[in-house]
Amino acid sequence: MRGYSAMPPVLMRCALALLALALPGAVQAQSVPNVAAASDLRFALAEVTKAFRRDTGHRVRLTFGSSGNFYRQLQQGAPFQLFLSADEGYALKLAKAGKTIDGGRLYAIGRLAVVAPRGSRLKADSNLNGLRTALSKGQVAHFAIANPEHAPYGDRAAQALKHAGLWGPLSGKLVLGENVSQALQFATSGGSQGGIVAYSLVLDPTVKARTQFALLPASWHAPLRQRMVLMKNASPVAKAFYRYIQQDPARRILARYGFALPKSAGT
Repeated sequence: MRGYSAMPPVLMRCALALLALALPGAVQAQSVPNVAAASDLRFALAEVTKAFRRDTGHRVRLTFGSSGNFYRQLQQGAPFQLFLSADEGYALKLAKAGKTIDGGRLYAIGRLAVVAPRGSRLKADSNLNGLRTALSKGQVAHFAIANPEHAPYGDRAAQALKHAGLWGPLSGKLVLGENVSQALQFATSGGSQGGIVAYSLVLDPTVKARTQFALLPASWHAPLRQRMVLMKNASPVAKAFYRYIQQDPARRILARYGFALPKSAGT
């Protein structure tokens, strides 16, 4: 039987070029960078991307999740071009491992809030006295935080509860979200009396309308220093979005969602 010879390299390149011209949608899709972002940015970063597209004409594709999970995925070569972590430790570890262009930039400092559904017996206040009272009366069956093992906001929520002396009393009552966004869902779904989540999430108008919440003291937990890093495969659009986050239009949006901002693009 007569065999088939492989296509010469020159012809192969020509065929691929013609295919790209025939499928402009596929080429355009490949040009949209994938961005991995901590879940506390879900509402704020959605606004930032809209402003970025309005001002530059470029789009980015956002995926939200826990910073710890993204860190593990990026170590294994996940196809994200930019990583916005809720804990700078994960970003710095990727930089040390040679996965990123450089050490990145500090873009925000996050805060914690206690939140409860409207009508909950748990009253939200900055000193967690409402939680303490509800626990003493046996009115708390479930209380939500993000998983401290891989979600920075869950780790800091655990620190805050320990500072307030409530970690022990909540033993057996904690409901752990895969990330802080899921913790918010658990805290406000009605099956839980409340939770501790990202302040940036409860400031969303739709969340504010159906909850009560209070900002917790920053001194109760280690700072949530949030750092972003460009991966080695970052495209020009990913780099442009990275720079845009450091500029005034994006910073104003982040500030409106309760983030403290570095005075300038910090290293």
